[in-house]
Amino acid sequence: MGAQLAKWGLPEEVRDDAVLLISELATNGVCHTPSARLLCGVGLVTDRSLRIEVHDHDYTGGDLTRCVPCVDDESGRGLFIVQAIAETWGVERSALTGGKAVWAILSTGC
Repeated sequence: MGAQLAKWGLPEEVRDDAVLLISELATNGVCHTPSARLLCGVGLVTDRSLRIEVHDHDYTGGDLTRCVPCVDDESGRGLFIVQAIAETWGVERSALTGGKAVWAILSTGC
């Protein structure tokens, strides 16, 4: 993914943030849904915004549960990272999989 982001002329810091965001969203999909496969997408929505999406096959209709990790916990901070880096993020029903689509918008700084 980093190579494609470089082809789009995005600054290295933006590329690094995008890779981190998709990693965190995909990890949540793997760890917290019954999905055997995920669909990940990244695209420029304007010359100033990048949209990152991870679609799962979780048909339960549940929303993302927010957790408050303890200092010694080894996980549980993924959505805090997403919230800190992204301009905005959210969850909606995926038109592609019928499960959830978790998305984040990242400013390109351009």
